[in-house]
Amino acid sequence: IQDAPEDPTTGVAISIDVNPLFTRYEFGRKIYLKLTGLTAGISNGVVTIGVAGIGGDIERIAASQESDFIKRDNTIATIIPLELTFGEFVEDVTELLWIRVSDVQFIVEDIDRCFACESGDSFDGERTIKSCVDESIANLFTSTFSDFKALNIPDGKGTIDALITRSFDDSEFVLYVNTPENFDMPGTDRCDPIPFVLGAPIDCANASGPGTNTILSENFETQSTGAAAMPAGWSNVQEAGTETWEVYTSGGSNPSLGKSARVGSFSSGDSSTISWLITPTIDFDAQTGEVFSFETSNSFSDASDLLVLFSSDWDGTDANINLATWQEIEDAFVVPDNELFTNWVFSGNVSLDCVTGSGRIAFRYKGSGDSAFDGTYELDNISLTSN
Repeated sequence: IQDAPEDPTTGVAISIDVNPLFTRYEFGRKIYLKLTGLTAGISNGVVTIGVAGIGGDIERIAASQESDFIKRDNTIATIIPLELTFGEFVEDVTELLWIRVSDVQFIVEDIDRCFACESGDSFDGERTIKSCVDESIANLFTSTFSDFKALNIPDGKGTIDALITRSFDDSEFVLYVNTPENFDMPGTDRCDPIPFVLGAPIDCANASGPGTNTILSENFETQSTGAAAMPAGWSNVQEAGTETWEVYTSGGSNPSLGKSARVGSFSSGDSSTISWLITPTIDFDAQTGEVFSFETSNSFSDASDLLVLFSSDWDGTDANINLATWQEIEDAFVVPDNELFTNWVFSGNVSLDCVTGSGRIAFRYKGSGDSAFDGTYELDNISLTSN
């Protein structure tokens, strides 16, 4: 319940052992609640009124006591949603209110899924909504007992009217809807990220060894441990998620090579992690016989992925990184997942002698907070030489 049909300021939950409730308490129905004999507290992260239980727990009002505590008024008000952005979800202020979020869409990964009928849905189906204003996200929870659980997620952009509450473990704000009519998402101008597409691979074969002239050499020794890896002229691009390439040093059973760069999505909670570490621009017409090499290690890379790429047309801006043509450097060997985590693996001496013009070499990491995709890669001793 909330304190007003328009511009509400407070919402509370009433814990009662009655189902269904909507047949007597329609949306917008005004009620009176008798507080004598009840107690209030926090349950599952929200303010809740119920019966005092053992140990301070809040228990449900028994069905036989419903009429003792709740009285229906004849008024059925029109509830005007409180318009908020994801960034305005403030604990103890906006929870348990009927709100509207605008200019939002479901993420691409959830389109073509149902609300709560997938094989992995238990109790609730969890689907992710993205704001097209600031790219923040929130989760929609739908009960697996709802009568619209098998309907497909809307694939457009628009508004959602929903109840804002907390997840069962009180870890995040979540949204619940009452009916599919709470979605008004006809927009076709979705704000999906530009897809990453690989061009033709680069295959100049391997070289017998490095050249005598150094074009690029980076071992991160002048960088600050714990900071984002940012050697002069390099780009460190955080395309998705909260994790980035950072400088670290470690001894013991998982040693670094002095200072190294690493990235990983372990415990990030991110649905997607995409991080790039990109060299300065290199003129491949200024010399011949270019040979590229590096070393990598992993800490249980799982199904996360590290690609070594080249682009001759990236303009250096984060927003346009996926508009560029990126080609995989085919012979650059990256440590496999089954390699012992203490070992560092040499890439091989990779010839780039067939590359012309100017461009940049990139290390692109992709993972997620999912335990099957949350591995870590380490990188060091990057070298580009020529004859």
